[in-house]
Amino acid sequence: MFSVDPRRTSSAKFADVWLGLNVGTDVALSNTVANHIITNNLHNKEFIAHATQGFEAYAESVSTWTLERGSAVTGVPAEAIAELAEAYATAETAQLLWTLGITEHHNAVDNVLSLCNLALLTGHIGRWGSGLVPLRGQNNVQGGGDMGALPNKLPGFQDIVDPEARAKFEAVWGAPVPPEPGRHLTLMFEGMETGDMRAVYCIGENPADSEADVAHARKMLGQLDMLVVQDIFLTRTAELADVVFPASVGWAESDGTVTSSERRVQRVRAAVPPPGDARDDIEIITMLANHMGADWGKPTSHELWDELRSLSPLHQGMSWERLEAEGGLQWPCPSEDHPGSPFLHGWLWTEDLGGRDPSPFSVVEHAGPIEELTDEFPLRLTTGRALDSYNTGVQSGSMQSPIRYGNAIDLSTADAERLGVADGETVRVVSPRGSVEMPVRVLEDLPVGLTFTTFHFPELVDVNVLTNDAWDKRSGTAEFKAASIRIEKLQPVG
Repeated sequence: MFSVDPRRTSSAKFADVWLGLNVGTDVALSNTVANHIITNNLHNKEFIAHATQGFEAYAESVSTWTLERGSAVTGVPAEAIAELAEAYATAETAQLLWTLGITEHHNAVDNVLSLCNLALLTGHIGRWGSGLVPLRGQNNVQGGGDMGALPNKLPGFQDIVDPEARAKFEAVWGAPVPPEPGRHLTLMFEGMETGDMRAVYCIGENPADSEADVAHARKMLGQLDMLVVQDIFLTRTAELADVVFPASVGWAESDGTVTSSERRVQRVRAAVPPPGDARDDIEIITMLANHMGADWGKPTSHELWDELRSLSPLHQGMSWERLEAEGGLQWPCPSEDHPGSPFLHGWLWTEDLGGRDPSPFSVVEHAGPIEELTDEFPLRLTTGRALDSYNTGVQSGSMQSPIRYGNAIDLSTADAERLGVADGETVRVVSPRGSVEMPVRVLEDLPVGLTFTTFHFPELVDVNVLTNDAWDKRSGTAEFKAASIRIEKLQPVG
């Protein structure tokens, strides 16, 4: 097991080898690994010829990424990069797993494509025990995307720009589907700033605490003509709202389905009724639609699932009864006699590629963080999660935990000595966007120049005041992982 992470986390300590790369150098590392594999003739030439396209251009693009260059850019010793490359290429099975450390950058899509390249280069994809595994942070993130909670997709990942797909949904829904993709979250905030977006209906999200450059996000939410929030808690976003709909807890008070990272659809069942005036999300939305003049009736989860199955080929074979009886099925599952798909890209190994085109390599170039370190802001701040807490703390903040931490900024021993600050001392942390006061946690194994904190306790430390809102133009994801900061000692009172 190899762990690639700027910090020596508990997972990194568990791994056989830790590659502590510089923040924002993921593409550089992937390209260096690829070049070493190709140079040493370790790539899967038979698989590449059969299942891929664009290999020559890709090989040329990584040809300058020698071990020496990769080490200089990433900060990882050349011998460690070589060990990773050789172990990955020669393994019988291998998986590449990643989380937000890859995707919360201004070049998030390129970071992911660089990992896809490595899987295509070695054939570690589409077969048992090998693959690409984006780990989700919540139990139904995959399900949200499956159901069409993406601005350019209809349920079942059908393209909204496809007139045949739109026509199919329009026939069932009895209403036109706009042919242009909608806005992702970052573009929504841009629309609020320009005045193009004047009303927001926010369901189960807390952008007043979770957005990068959160001071700007709160200002935009505050100037809307109308903000409606549907949530199980009165979040900071809900406190800004004109109307709040109290919702039910999905895992305990609702009937329906969830989909895991491995595309496994499972049934969930209400264990208890929602308290007080809280209602199931389906009931709230249909009541609102009926009040606005639509005639949606009172559909059940079962009825809505059957509608989805009629429209999404990926889910067509997943009857309610099968989900109940079999404990879950993995899409694609196109018919009721189909067993489901334990892995997604098995077609790459079939003789005719399942009628598809070969999978393309992507030429991706290294691009470091947008916000460079300077004399004024010489430290790199990266943010992430702690084991016992959850996102902005809405669901976990009131729970007591013996291992809780996260309202401090982690600092290396060398940086603490240079700055003259001690463990537990409260300091001022300043970025180009704002400042917060927070205690220091000095760590011996944190790399010099790197700082870290969580975003779980905005009521204690408003960390996203500091974070950089530069964003990837394809995914819409902000660069939470790479802000530049300085740390100032506080003047004694009195």
